[in-house]
Amino acid sequence: MASPAQRIASFDELYQAIQALPPGLTGEILEPGVIRTMGRPGGAHRYGARAILRSLGGDDAWDGGSGWWFEQEAEIRFLQNRLAVPDVSAWRVGADQRLPPPFVLVNPLVQCPDFCCELLSESTKKSDRELKVPLYAAAGVEWIWLVDTEAHLVEVLRTQGGAVQTVDTVAGDVQRPIPPFASVVDTGRWWVSTP
Repeated sequence: MASPAQRIASFDELYQAIQALPPGLTGEILEPGVIRTMGRPGGAHRYGARAILRSLGGDDAWDGGSGWWFEQEAEIRFLQNRLAVPDVSAWRVGADQRLPPPFVLVNPLVQCPDFCCELLSESTKKSDRELKVPLYAAAGVEWIWLVDTEAHLVEVLRTQGGAVQTVDTVAGDVQRPIPPFASVVDTGRWWVSTP
């Protein structure tokens, strides 16, 4: 006799379980019915994300720049009831440089970002590449950065029609704009030196 099909928990059930996680843990739904939990980012991870955000200030409407609205570790609900927490995400903004208040105040965010950045670490690089990149591409995220702070490497991916292409690779310390942004960034400030 065949066993009955196991019911997959709904997004709302999974999201309630994520909200009930103990302090210091967060969760993502990258596969149907599965919560992936993770602790808060380590020091090098936080440092890298902050350095990236600071270097893109000329593009950030929040900081007086133009063209984009940036968020760090925002919960975003994607297609097929998936939930991801990109290290950095951004949305293009109009000439008024403002996003509508409902967008900013909703959690999880439901408007698909135009850009997602993942800082790779030993514990996340497999899921970042194998689960998050395809999820972002299928959802319509146009630009994806994979930043390896240990290898001093930035992979710039662009999606079109769900297909992902590498359009730039930035290695080491450079000072130049990195697509899709106009700000000249200094990647040398993104890497944490080890004593």
